[in-house]
Amino acid sequence: LAIKLQQVSAEFQKLQADLSKAVDARQKLEAQFSENELVKKEFAQLTPENVVFKQIGPVLVKQDQDEAKNNVETRLNFIKGEIKRVEGQIKDIESKQEKKKQEV
Repeated sequence: LAIKLQQVSAEFQKLQADLSKAVDARQKLEAQFSENELVKKEFAQLTPENVVFKQIGPVLVKQDQDEAKNNVETRLNFIKGEIKRVEGQIKDIESKQEKKKQEV
């Protein structure tokens, strides 16, 4: 009985660690999403005469406005998808944790 309890306890602790990692990942994605939303808002204020630069390493390279806007939009869509995926992982881990609690 004690061995079974230790095993279930260890599995529960692993689930807690996994949940913590997933929550951290979601927070990073939320921060990236907010950052890209700000860039999108800034792009909305640009006039056709404005020049957009992209940083590649230590160098700023001129970039087409439409291409830059499309890149940000693509990034936002990707981040949204990743957030949904991570939230699914979090729900899955939480349900597994609940099952482990019932075992204990």
